[in-house]
Amino acid sequence: MTQMAPDFTLPATNGEVSLSGLKGTAFVLFFYPRDDTSGCTKENEAFTALQGDFEALGVKLFGVSKDSIASHEKFMKKKALEVPLISDEHGTLSEDFGVWKEKSMYGKKFMGIERSTFLIGADGAIVHEWRKVKVPGHAEAVLEAARAL
Repeated sequence: MTQMAPDFTLPATNGEVSLSGLKGTAFVLFFYPRDDTSGCTKENEAFTALQGDFEALGVKLFGVSKDSIASHEKFMKKKALEVPLISDEHGTLSEDFGVWKEKSMYGKKFMGIERSTFLIGADGAIVHEWRKVKVPGHAEAVLEAARAL
């Protein structure tokens, strides 16, 4: 049974993004915990570096975190990032994709986004998902899966 991506309409750094607006286009949503932190910066930089390769395949890229549009814009400008970032301030999309999880750091438990990526086909079906992502080599692995579409 193919799982369909949950419907959404959210603000992004390039305007509003919605599942219905992306119909007919394959796309990647990569969820990351927070703007301007080291792992998240590396992940965004890796996807920015490969953006042209994804575009050549007709696949759009979007980063998603609970940061505000203002935070996203500052992060993009500071790090010269080009991939549009979606603001999921209320966490609805993160919950719908099951990436809002209890995490633990230095013995403290807290709720946060588990670094995860989803490749969604032109029909809105989730084609591939990566959970508990490790950043090195990840953007390349997603690109490889996108080439197989």
